[in-house]
Amino acid sequence: MYEDKTLVCNECGQEFVFSAGEQEFYAARGFQNEPKKCKACRAARKDATRAPRELFTATCAACGGEAKVPFEPKSDRPVYCSSCFSKMRENG
Repeated sequence: MYEDKTLVCNECGQEFVFSAGEQEFYAARGFQNEPKKCKACRAARKDATRAPRELFTATCAACGGEAKVPFEPKSDRPVYCSSCFSKMRENG
């Protein structure tokens, strides 16, 4: 029913594809208008309105390395670096 369309971004002037899947998604949500901006320009605008995250430094409870986390660590709960946290999730 839907076919890919090539549109031009109003922001940067680059062509981008409005895929059949995206068109179906828009129709399911009741959106009437096609997108005016490419994904990169939409993402840049979204990031510009988002407040920067404050990262806190902690010591990883597993390897002792430095861990940057988006919450203030508390002494009663262990904190893990990204790699140790990923390993823990994989091992269940």
